[in-house]
Amino acid sequence: MRFLLRPGWIALVVAVVAFAVACYVYLAPWQFGREAERDSQQKDIDIAATIAPQPFSTLVPQDAVDPSLQWRQVTVTGTFVPEAEAVVRLRVVDGKPAFEVMTPLRTTDGRVVVIDRGSVEAADGQVVPSFPAAPGGEVTVVGRLRTDEIDPKDRPAFTQDGHLQVYSANSQTVARASGLAAVAGYVAEQSGPGTLRPLAIEPDTGAAPFSNFSYALQWLTFGAIALIALGYFIRLELLQRRTRRDRRTERAALRDALAGRDEPPVTQEPGVGREPSAGQERGGGEQAVVRDAPSGRARDETGDRA
Repeated sequence: MRFLLRPGWIALVVAVVAFAVACYVYLAPWQFGREAERDSQQKDIDIAATIAPQPFSTLVPQDAVDPSLQWRQVTVTGTFVPEAEAVVRLRVVDGKPAFEVMTPLRTTDGRVVVIDRGSVEAADGQVVPSFPAAPGGEVTVVGRLRTDEIDPKDRPAFTQDGHLQVYSANSQTVARASGLAAVAGYVAEQSGPGTLRPLAIEPDTGAAPFSNFSYALQWLTFGAIALIALGYFIRLELLQRRTRRDRRTERAALRDALAGRDEPPVTQEPGVGREPSAGQERGGGEQAVVRDAPSGRARDETGDRA
């Protein structure tokens, strides 16, 4: 396993472990959280749908919409302020570019409430299309309470093609650009004079039910696959190294066999299998000098014995 200490393997192990940690600690919990948020918003929408519209002044007595009252149905009576109107850029409705039209309305109690009158379809998303102007005189609209959206880039409002344009549905951005003091939060108009295409009443996550839950399961699966793949590659490397070692052993054994080094040396006992020298062996009847092993003394023996 010492090969794991090589720089390439260290980088691979660190990358895989970091990815798995990110999947299990950050990405999957993030998707689970979005699914929980969506479920909570859907529950609030369902509850609000069962409650009859209430006067805006009753539900919002202060200068801001309470987040706990989001999606509640309200009625607002007052007069539109068309000169302070703004359009929200970069919207998509049914897969097509669109703009939202936000028109401030001065209520009968003197406060200013921004009304999101709905959306209008655009040809290319860059040029504001023509749309009906807000009606004059006192009107009563029915809509749902919404808290302000937050632009992550905090981009300012600007005027182009004769329209004040913003990047998020935020009442305070519209109010600052027009010089008005408006209630924080807005009303998404559903019916009444000046209604364009009403906004869809759905959670802000923009995902289908259980989609975030499935994304979370996918991240968990990806983390597990990464760890399993790392274990597989380590095992594969071990098998390859073992195979190479066995092949080297086989080649060495083959070389020894071809060179004759594979047979062990033969050991002989003293005097066994040794042929006598010319001086020790003569014709029949001649004496041979034989040395007694124990004493080392020489004795004569006749070659011919009776």
